[in-house]
Amino acid sequence: MSRPSDAQDRFTDDAVVVNPRLGPLEWLRWGWRTLTSMRTALLLLLALAVAAVPGSLIPQNSSDPNGVAQYKAANPGLTKIVNALQGFDVYTSFWFSAIYLLLFISLIGCVVPRLRHHWTAMRKAPPRTPSRFTRLPFSSSIRLHGVDVDAAVDAGERVLRASRYRTARYGSSVSAERGYLRETGNLLFHSALVGVLIAVFVGGGFTYTGQRVLVTGDTFANTELGYDSLSPGRFFGDGSLAPYALRLDKLDVTYEQRNVAAFGQPLDYTAHVSTKLPDGAWQKSIIKVNSPLDVAGTSVYLLGNGYAPEFTVRNADGSLAFHGSVAFRPQNAQMTSLGVVKVSETTDRKKQIGLVGFLYPTPAEQTDGSFTSIFPSVGKQSLVSFFVYEGDVGLDSGAPRNVYELDTSKMKQVAGRTDPVQLTIGQTKTLPDGLGTVTLDGITRYAAFDIHHDPSQGIVALFVALAVLGLITSLLVPRRRLWIKVREEGDEVVVEYAGLARGDDPNLARAVAELESKHRAALPEAAREPAPVP
Repeated sequence: MSRPSDAQDRFTDDAVVVNPRLGPLEWLRWGWRTLTSMRTALLLLLALAVAAVPGSLIPQNSSDPNGVAQYKAANPGLTKIVNALQGFDVYTSFWFSAIYLLLFISLIGCVVPRLRHHWTAMRKAPPRTPSRFTRLPFSSSIRLHGVDVDAAVDAGERVLRASRYRTARYGSSVSAERGYLRETGNLLFHSALVGVLIAVFVGGGFTYTGQRVLVTGDTFANTELGYDSLSPGRFFGDGSLAPYALRLDKLDVTYEQRNVAAFGQPLDYTAHVSTKLPDGAWQKSIIKVNSPLDVAGTSVYLLGNGYAPEFTVRNADGSLAFHGSVAFRPQNAQMTSLGVVKVSETTDRKKQIGLVGFLYPTPAEQTDGSFTSIFPSVGKQSLVSFFVYEGDVGLDSGAPRNVYELDTSKMKQVAGRTDPVQLTIGQTKTLPDGLGTVTLDGITRYAAFDIHHDPSQGIVALFVALAVLGLITSLLVPRRRLWIKVREEGDEVVVEYAGLARGDDPNLARAVAELESKHRAALPEAAREPAPVP
């Protein structure tokens, strides 16, 4: 038959393909389908993981406000850029929140239709038996004597049901399938991810994190004023803080003293604390670096430690100007520490005293006359060396000041590198310029605690466990269909077996072979020996 004269191929070199024009509704439908596709959900999940990286590289206001202050001081040029990009508040930034919200919508759009489809599919009967088993990946057949068709079909159905297959009988054949638990696990995994996102979002609003430095013997009350810094969630209220008290009784630190290569390295930190609830007595507990204390719904972590020398400063007339312990910040592994003592209660308020001190736990004098610490433990030989300034220390301005820093730009230095004031434990020295005396009464330890409250931790852990369970199920459970078809050919009965997998199933051939073996075992003894297939 010849082609019509006006026939034209569908696609030719000169053919012009004209796409239909999309209206607003079509564009919205296309955007929704793209957003709710599994590929988009995976890309958004990857984007969320990448977006979280800056939060681990840059100190965050929510978890490390002191680190933020140090970063700003060390990187003034980058601070403006990081601030503009909300780099100090990554997890509450507009761009992180946008990815988070899009991922949430995408997962909801993926999971809900699949749930509905999966529920419908589980309630349907297995599909009808294919007409030609030879077109399926794995098939086999045997010829039997001494059994009728109905008996062979009944035996096959019993075998399949005993193997936990859903079955449906279609005439002289049985259709069976199993493995819907694979899709159930897949949906459980994605639903659990949605649950994690919801729990983190809602639970984050009730979360708060605070830091407090406690000198040995000091007590902390869980109130807003009791924290050195506090980062509350968006739903934080007056009743969010559970009332309790925490006292640091002792801090034990063990240093390496046998291994020369690691001499002086810390081996263990143990904070001995006492806690008290409003209606209870003091209870003793310990906190280690990787072993927080749970009290009244909060977790108390041991973050750091250092030394807090105790000083007494007296005016020239002998009156008390300052007395207390001051936390010094460690500067190296040997615990050489830096601290500031600010004395505002002087006789002459215009001559306030600022002492910038270095603590050397185990001092050793160097060739240039300066000191260094050769071991991190303190003893009777421990030394504190002060630079002395007079002027306004900034405590009367009402503005918050960093307790570890002293603004000396408007102060007069009266003792410096060449003539520092040096003290050992129990020693008193006269301050220059008639400023009085300073005494090093003793040296104790302090501990830095991070107090964290997150009511969503248990819920998040549950959803994570469900996600892992769903993932394992979806990976290990095969989705397959098996068929048995029986027909008569003269005096013989021909039984055919076939299998088809949904996805990758390396055990499908074995499943078909086992079905044949179990089916023969379920037949009457006279029919168990098959006749060879010609």
